[in-house]
Amino acid sequence: MKILLDECVTKRLKIYLKDFEVFRTTELGWGGIKNGKLMSLCVENGFDILLTIDKNLAFQQNLDKYKLTIVVFNCKTSKIEELVDFVPSFKTQVGNFEKSKAYIIDK
Repeated sequence: MKILLDECVTKRLKIYLKDFEVFRTTELGWGGIKNGKLMSLCVENGFDILLTIDKNLAFQQNLDKYKLTIVVFNCKTSKIEELVDFVPSFKTQVGNFEKSKAYIIDK
């Protein structure tokens, strides 16, 4: 499963997702790209999931246009100490995700 960490997600989360093929926007030269274009790039480059903490993303885009799953960690900050608490729940649910949908992950 190929996952892109949104710019707002700390790069330090990547090591906690080592069971997956994980990339950061900056690694791909996609820093600063707006959400719609970023989602299109994800689809064009074979990503399965865009992982973010941006709770508005799912409401700002027409998800039906993108064969991509949006996953939102329902956290208050982008600190790694908080984000790692969402990883077990994410791993439990990831097998049930569908394309063109958004999922909010709680602890």
